[in-house]
Amino acid sequence: MKNTTFFSCLCFSLLLSACASQGQVKGRDFEMSSLLKNDIDLVSETHQTIVRKALIKLATKLYKRNPKQWRKAGYASRQQAIAELEHYPYSKINDKDGIVCIRQTFDESYQGDRIQSFIAGLQTMIMKAYDNHEEFYMHNLLEAQKLYDSARNLELAAWLLRTKRKADGRPFLYSTGEGEQVNLSFERLFGKMINAQDMLAQIMANRTHRQIKNTLQSLITAFIPI
Repeated sequence: MKNTTFFSCLCFSLLLSACASQGQVKGRDFEMSSLLKNDIDLVSETHQTIVRKALIKLATKLYKRNPKQWRKAGYASRQQAIAELEHYPYSKINDKDGIVCIRQTFDESYQGDRIQSFIAGLQTMIMKAYDNHEEFYMHNLLEAQKLYDSARNLELAAWLLRTKRKADGRPFLYSTGEGEQVNLSFERLFGKMINAQDMLAQIMANRTHRQIKNTLQSLITAFIPI
């Protein structure tokens, strides 16, 4: 137990250090509920917050590059579309969520807001890895395998966003660009989310003494069910 506590505290410190390099770190206010949490619970909440904020940044960047998308959903502005994505619990898109919703983004027949579908799909897929909890207490034990698999799904989603094309050769969503116009900020956001999920998966594996199974994806085209 001491080793686990030390490891989680170390990861938490490293995480805060990384955040500090990008701006001012603001500590969370004290809450009575924190008395029922251990250090790993707080680490879990921190990692989840990092991923959820990164997804909203990703949505913002995608809407800037694809302004037609939010109009498809009938929103008055990009900000309104983003505000809808920030709302939790997340809504289903076209009666779909999770992996199915992500796949819908790259369906040629889909006529809705592809960014909304993509981000909402990622949000709900990742929240399943957290057992749909926003807060964690000492009795909550997250599954390391689910967290690990969600990181692999993020890798696949990033690849699809970068490479998937319509029949006419145009990308479903403009993101990183090509040639000399490559925008690496999209890749950095995905990298940040993947690292957060992988780190938390390892913490949970150490906590529960369970080994993470490396799931082999067939030609990186199959999402892993969470």
